[in-house]
Amino acid sequence: MKILRIILGDQLNINHSWFKAINDDVTYLMMEINSEMTYVKHHIQKIIGFINAMRSFRNELREIGHNIHYIEISDPNNEHSFFENIKQELLKNNYSKLEWQEPDEYRLDQQFQVITDQLNIETEVFSSEHFISDRKSVGRFFKEKKTWRMEEFYRAIRKNNSILMENDKPIGGKWNFDHDNRKKWDSKIKLPVRIKFHHDVSKIFSEIDDKKISFIGDIDVNNFNWPKNRQESLLLLEHFLNECLSDFGNFQDSMSEDNKYLFHSLISFSLNTKMLHPMEVVRLAEKKLHPDLTNLNSVEGFIRQIIGWREYIRGIYWAKMPDYVASNYFAFTNKLPSFFWNAQTDMNCLKKSIQQSLENAYAHHIQRLMILGNFMLLNETNPKYVHEWFLGIYIDAIEWVELPNVIGMSQYADGGLLATKPYVSSGAYINKMGDYCQSCKYNVKTKYDDDSCPFNSLYWNFFINNPNLLNNNPRMGIVKMQIQKMSDQDKKLITNKVVQLKNNINQL
Repeated sequence: MKILRIILGDQLNINHSWFKAINDDVTYLMMEINSEMTYVKHHIQKIIGFINAMRSFRNELREIGHNIHYIEISDPNNEHSFFENIKQELLKNNYSKLEWQEPDEYRLDQQFQVITDQLNIETEVFSSEHFISDRKSVGRFFKEKKTWRMEEFYRAIRKNNSILMENDKPIGGKWNFDHDNRKKWDSKIKLPVRIKFHHDVSKIFSEIDDKKISFIGDIDVNNFNWPKNRQESLLLLEHFLNECLSDFGNFQDSMSEDNKYLFHSLISFSLNTKMLHPMEVVRLAEKKLHPDLTNLNSVEGFIRQIIGWREYIRGIYWAKMPDYVASNYFAFTNKLPSFFWNAQTDMNCLKKSIQQSLENAYAHHIQRLMILGNFMLLNETNPKYVHEWFLGIYIDAIEWVELPNVIGMSQYADGGLLATKPYVSSGAYINKMGDYCQSCKYNVKTKYDDDSCPFNSLYWNFFINNPNLLNNNPRMGIVKMQIQKMSDQDKKLITNKVVQLKNNINQL
């Protein structure tokens, strides 16, 4: 029986059972599809990162001995449609069966269901063999529960897989060491020298340019610095575990104007393309736990990102799609200010975070949540525009992981399904956890003066306009008390300041 197997651009798992044996009756089809690069405007490094990794994976499979039909973006026979390319290949080679791995994005899952309906051929869908839990596990886990909380699911995964466990108890006596992971950045701390790969991707860039693919962001085509295969991904992981993990926890929530990576792992692109497996990452991190547990906060904090947020977020996505993408709890309608596309703002924290994103297709999670997402929510931005911006700009942004993080965690657009409170702050938090405010033209200490930090008035105005968020939520008690103590005059000055800011939003 001749079999055609489809490999998508985020299914680059060389350890998948498909590849254990060479079979001359099996051909693998990989495609560079124009529409995959344009359904939102993507960062050029994201587009090239995926193509570079896909072509490397193709070469690796060929070297092993597998039959690969690979359709590049510049191929004149490329129909730039999954359906049309698959149909063309089936007609040419008389296959008896079509197989693919479960897509992780809802829209691709729907596309492949349509393909199944339209093609007169036997089909079979396989697991991607990547995740620790299955698509529906979160939905099943919380089926009879009124509230969904990541911590419960996280603990269950740790128990079921004996991760950081000792005699059915969490090592160190606690499940969560998040309280220890909130140190402000100290510029005296020595940072590790990061690995650089220096890939020449000028040929790929030329092909994209020839196709007139529109993109955002910058790239050095002679020194592209994202991993293209499992070997390079393992080097990144090894470097993080040896050089960064011990300090990761302490400064996990820190921000620095001059140090974009701090102690973060930089492996999310490798994980989300499946060049690394989450469980291997977890097990290698476990091995770095000191016998005296002095680095437990770092090891647990990192593992929680992998098996807590990553697995849980995926489960939210598959439990709530397709309606989740349209969530807009506050019915916000504003557009993104123009500076989100060019970093031309005097708000230093925003300027540096956006600039970094445009230059590197990267920002760490606190920059994404507490600067970028924070401002977008306080600006009452339509979550659809927020989702599209985040999905396009970051190299690790695949919808299954990006969408719930943005809709639920960052924008509270699901009304509290994912987050227990809106993740917003005034300038005080940004000043506490980072050093942006020191060289900013705005005054982080005042609320409504001409030079006051916009975050301050926007923050208080958000809760003045949404008092329901403060009722019956123990996490919001202090905010509620502070607003109750505000004079009517102060509230009026705040709301007037916000009107002024929003009328001049593109000039901040």
